[in-house]
Amino acid sequence: MLLAIDVGNTQTHLGMFRGDELVEHWRFATVRGATADELATVVANLLSLRDLRLRDVDGAVVSAVVPQLAREWEQVSVRYLDGALAVVGPGLKTGMPIRTEIPQELGADRLVNAVAAYARAGSACVVVDFGTAITYDAVSANGEYLGGIISPGVEISIEALSERAAKLPKVDIAPPAELIGRTTQASIQSGIVYGFAGQVDGIVCRLREELGEDVTVIATGGVAGAIAPFCAEIDEIDELLTLTGLRLIWERNGSYA
Repeated sequence: MLLAIDVGNTQTHLGMFRGDELVEHWRFATVRGATADELATVVANLLSLRDLRLRDVDGAVVSAVVPQLAREWEQVSVRYLDGALAVVGPGLKTGMPIRTEIPQELGADRLVNAVAAYARAGSACVVVDFGTAITYDAVSANGEYLGGIISPGVEISIEALSERAAKLPKVDIAPPAELIGRTTQASIQSGIVYGFAGQVDGIVCRLREELGEDVTVIATGGVAGAIAPFCAEIDEIDELLTLTGLRLIWERNGSYA
């Protein structure tokens, strides 16, 4: 079985695959100071919920935007997984040419998303990832990573609003009952949901014009389910896209049992 590990700035997403079937997945808060032993304990406890053990893991693949945690996950592999781990980065085959000026700047998670989206769409596509930041990644019809756009994420904006405006509370991300809020909380929720939906639609429309061809737009990320349904330009929502991309990259670098 394959353990796919997506280490984000805010959350870490784990997925356990048997072949191409996702058996289970979990999210937990990313703790930048976590040690390999602490990470292994978290994984072991989560696996036990499905009557699985670390010894059931035949291989693991990780993408990490937090460099120190990439090193800790490598130690998890050495100490608990017999070293059977691949880290997305230079030297690992992805099957996707990167056509940016400085390829090494590209975040591993964004490349993984692009790989999964192109495999799914089979043509030009854009991934909108609702994470700590909202990222937009464009892939050509020939399967080349072209570049992207980065803007502040939903949760960052909510936190900044509550911190900088004394009378405005921090609210949960939830679909507004109506456009015009009748309480302060409802007004903020409406502004967050419709504001970000408008941003996404505006940027995606410009990307469609820039790419000049039929484009499939796929949304993913922790809060995609809250914002993407209000976006007219989103074609599909797949909150498991990154895990799928990790599995595909693992397969392109060798098979597993």
